[in-house]
Amino acid sequence: MSAYADQRVLVVGGTSGVGLATAGEFDHVVVSAGETPMGRVDALPLADAYAAMDSKFWGAYRIARSVRVRPSGSLTLLAGYLSQRPGRASALQSAINADLEALVRGLALEYAPLRVNAVSPGLLRTPLWEGMDVTARERMCEAATQRLPVGRVGEAADVAQAVLFVTGNAYATGTTVYVDGGGTIA
Repeated sequence: MSAYADQRVLVVGGTSGVGLATAGEFDHVVVSAGETPMGRVDALPLADAYAAMDSKFWGAYRIARSVRVRPSGSLTLLAGYLSQRPGRASALQSAINADLEALVRGLALEYAPLRVNAVSPGLLRTPLWEGMDVTARERMCEAATQRLPVGRVGEAADVAQAVLFVTGNAYATGTTVYVDGGGTIA
């Protein structure tokens, strides 16, 4: 982070009501907030689907509308690799992540020269899965380890490196960087 020592960086994350800070102008804004439940379309309550879209897509949209970022800075949204490789019971997540990636491309044109990008992670070992049965979680991670070309499940630090890349690269805009261990091709 030393490259950002003299810059103002806003990271918006979590799903428990992190306030939108709009005082002043930021060099970089990263939006990782959003909750998207898994479930088949015919089984997931419609209210949960609306809440997921409101949280992840409309939350990012609202921040993009409201926050002030220097023209030489960047706005980075976190999507998810399911936009490219949907699975069973993930139609909602797939659609929301694809919408975020489309939003990034549109915003990159509308907000130029501000750079707007997405980072799209695959399965990560994060507290997101702590509510899952331990045995089921370990089975899920082991299956992913066997399937993924990199032979492991991702860590938050893997995604953080990609975020730092797109925020620090003055020539990257309107793009999505997949950090998924090869999940989109496996």
